[in-house]
Amino acid sequence: MYKAALILIGTEITRGIIQDKHSQLVGKNLTSIGIHMSQIAAVPDDGTIEGILSAIVRKNDIVIITGGLGPTSDDMTRQCIADVAGSPLEVNEDSWNDLKLKLGDRLIGANEKQCYIPRGFTRIKNSNGTADGFYGRTQEGCLIISLPGPPGEMSPMFEDVVMPLLSQLSGHGEEERREYSSFIIAEAKLEDLTHQINPSLNWATRFQDYKISLYLSGGSEKEMDDAVSELRRMCGSQLIADGCTSSLELLAGLLRGQGLSLSCAESCTGGLASAMLTHLAGSSSYFCGSVVSYSNEVKENVLSVRKETIEEHGAVSVECAAEMSEGVRRLTSSDFSFSITGVAGPGESEAKKVGTVCFAFSGRGRKTQSVCLHFSSWGRESVRRKSVNAALILMKEFIECNDIASVTEGWAYI
Repeated sequence: MYKAALILIGTEITRGIIQDKHSQLVGKNLTSIGIHMSQIAAVPDDGTIEGILSAIVRKNDIVIITGGLGPTSDDMTRQCIADVAGSPLEVNEDSWNDLKLKLGDRLIGANEKQCYIPRGFTRIKNSNGTADGFYGRTQEGCLIISLPGPPGEMSPMFEDVVMPLLSQLSGHGEEERREYSSFIIAEAKLEDLTHQINPSLNWATRFQDYKISLYLSGGSEKEMDDAVSELRRMCGSQLIADGCTSSLELLAGLLRGQGLSLSCAESCTGGLASAMLTHLAGSSSYFCGSVVSYSNEVKENVLSVRKETIEEHGAVSVECAAEMSEGVRRLTSSDFSFSITGVAGPGESEAKKVGTVCFAFSGRGRKTQSVCLHFSSWGRESVRRKSVNAALILMKEFIECNDIASVTEGWAYI
């Protein structure tokens, strides 16, 4: 069994200013492919890594390092790795050319430092930041992998490049490793459910803002098929999608494929759904526009929600949501529309708890459908993000002529 160590570089980590987000990701994923994590060390940005790296390299087959790849003088990771590997640093031309494209006029001399890697090492392209990673072996054969510290940069590089590399090294290159995308369900609950279903399989997760990537390996095709089917039965089939995707990509693909247009009306999400819908390039081909109707006055005066509806049922109600959805579709002349109105928190009433969110879906020549969901709350932003995800998923179901109430009856652990 291969032995691996993880070194986390950052004074913010050692002082407790920020929380380490890499240990669980690396540990779980390496364990899932049969690599033993022997050590995890956190060191400040003060050169401490030099002595620690020399010692750890002698005791392990693989060393993963995160952080210390910036342009400043205290970012010493690349030089320490070069010294331990016995390979001089040299500019990687691909890295330099990409950095010039990313920074343009903002490029300064110090940034050039980020394009140096030890001779003989392989670059790992960073699509989400300026510091590329790299990997290579010492003269003694230890594989050193260096990645940037920010989770939004490190995690995709680890999943897309490092894990496939290590799977081959550990003799698991032929083992099937499936990927799924999970929506709305909390990561801790996903982990609990997956181990209830079949603890002998290798499950791993990666948290992102609007989804959780779920990885599965270590069993026969039938075992994995059965496990995913059971997970979908327990959670709701729409909340576990095949492959690396998002609720937005699934809806946008349907809209583009059928040449349909969409609009939305938002209250508690405050424009979050609109921002999501315009995230993909070319979104103007399907997205007409939106109304952020935070106040009751805007709901009434812009979306034509009847005052009597709000007085009788409240702004957070399926009745109000239905009129919001129909109102914005009329305003924009779109083919389809949805609305979101709810209680994101922190305040709540006896009748309307935090996490209570109402949705409605409208279409040309179609009867409007409404539903009220109750999300578990991990704070205001979690409710807002869950609401957007749910709206996009259910909009797709509505366009495909599915009954929204029946769909959401199968949703659990949201």
